Amino acid sequence: QVRLVESGGGLVQAGGSLSLSCVASGSIFSINRMAWYRQARGKQRELVADITGDGRTNYADSAKGRFTISRDNAKKTVYLQMNILKPEDTAVYYCKMDGRDIATTYFASWGQGTQVTVSS
Repeated sequence: QVRLVESGGGLVQAGGSLSLSCVASGSIFSINRMAWYRQARGKQRELVADITGDGRTNYADSAKGRFTISRDNAKKTVYLQMNILKPEDTAVYYCKMDGRDIATTYFASWGQGTQVTVSS
């Protein structure tokens, strides 16, 4: 079983910055894609950014130029640096990872979510 734990959410004023982290634990052989999603109240969950095993990144239009996703494979961790935050960035942020466990079985796991609130 693969478990993901996020940290780093909180309350920040518009224009400020926050850094999120998500660390994976369990019987992991390899991790392919790592991603951050968010879900605002009353809205569907949406992709914010993702990063492949070879470091290719992809961002939602709303995140381009302000957010940066990165990963540390040795630490089984994905990060999301968020700058110039706006009230519309307020949401619960979830990380997701997929890969293979030590039995080479495919897994796709979600974290429990961390609240980000941006005040105007």
